[in-house]
Amino acid sequence: MDRMVYSALFAFALCFGMLIMLDVGRRVGARHLAKDPESARTGTGTIEAAVFALLGLLIAFTFSGAVSRFDDRRHLIIEEANAIGTAYLRLDLLPPHAQPALREIFRNYVNSRLQAYRELRTARAPKTEMANSVKLQGEIWKRAVAASVADGAAPSAPMLLLTALNQMIDITTTRTMALQFHPPFIIFWMLFLVALASALLAGYGMAGGKSRRWLHVISFAVVIGLTVYVILDIEFPRYGLIRVDAFDQALVDLLQSMK
Repeated sequence: MDRMVYSALFAFALCFGMLIMLDVGRRVGARHLAKDPESARTGTGTIEAAVFALLGLLIAFTFSGAVSRFDDRRHLIIEEANAIGTAYLRLDLLPPHAQPALREIFRNYVNSRLQAYRELRTARAPKTEMANSVKLQGEIWKRAVAASVADGAAPSAPMLLLTALNQMIDITTTRTMALQFHPPFIIFWMLFLVALASALLAGYGMAGGKSRRWLHVISFAVVIGLTVYVILDIEFPRYGLIRVDAFDQALVDLLQSMK
């Protein structure tokens, strides 16, 4: 199932669960008020403040972390495009007869990288395309090493070109690992449980009224649910509504400049 669907289901379950807990808390509070109206709410303010503060901290830290990782992934796309572009330009240091074949492989490599991230939603396509990218990396490295020491190559070719190729290859590992870098899911489940506990306490605090305050009840649940959905959407920027795909244009422009 698509991660976008998982995120939506998680947020919907949280919203629905909070509505239930708000109602449960109100019923429990009404019962306590009926039995002991003078002390039913004695000391509850401190507990409520602590739980709501914890909920606010969890939301703040998870949101801040998701945005930070989102920015890092966007920067890595630019870094990869720059690394490939630098290596491609340094092919000029090689003998003229060795350049056309390497330039063609470079074009295939950039196209493979684009396809790998465009098809990331499918189960097998990214792995297949990633393997193809690794194969092309090996071919580029093999040919570049041989050409950099061949007759007609610039004396600085081994140092300049191979260093650039090494950076180009390293950035692919960094980007792959960045896609898998997420906070432990226990944190999201803790956020889920603390939000439910907050709803229970909020419902308890609303007990005693003659009618339910539907505007406050629904707004509280929906706002928290939407916030958690946005956090999850930012955390997985290749699947949901908030995406880094626009930054792939850097690789598209690079590929076009190679023609």
